[in-house]
Amino acid sequence: MVYVTRKVHFNAAHRLHNPEKSAEWNEETYGKCNYPNWHGHNYVLEVTVCGEPDPETGYVIDLGTLKSILKDKITEKCDHRNLNKDVHFLRGIIPSTENLVKAFFDQIKAEVEENASEGSRLYSVRLFETERNYAEYRP
Repeated sequence: MVYVTRKVHFNAAHRLHNPEKSAEWNEETYGKCNYPNWHGHNYVLEVTVCGEPDPETGYVIDLGTLKSILKDKITEKCDHRNLNKDVHFLRGIIPSTENLVKAFFDQIKAEVEENASEGSRLYSVRLFETERNYAEYRP
């Protein structure tokens, strides 16, 4: 099994806030991440596809194709945006790093697997919110 990873960057604002809970609960739970006027991150997204290389191309997935998918499905929709308000596929979720990796996985899965070598699959999505904090989703 070969694992191929593409990394992309985007900048975005968000607010961690659960509307079902009190202002006190949100402030206590999320601290600075609950500021009413938002806060931002320089996100780094890593997407890994696994499989056997195609015998004709030698690719699990063409990295140029993967780059285009990520640009179309994630970075153009999220870069310099408010993740709570501006990104349609994120509406209704608390945009924690944990929820974002799951949403990003779901957003790209079909197109990635359609363009990968036969039998390959989207293996994982890893999102760095800071240099020290990241979440990874591998269903």
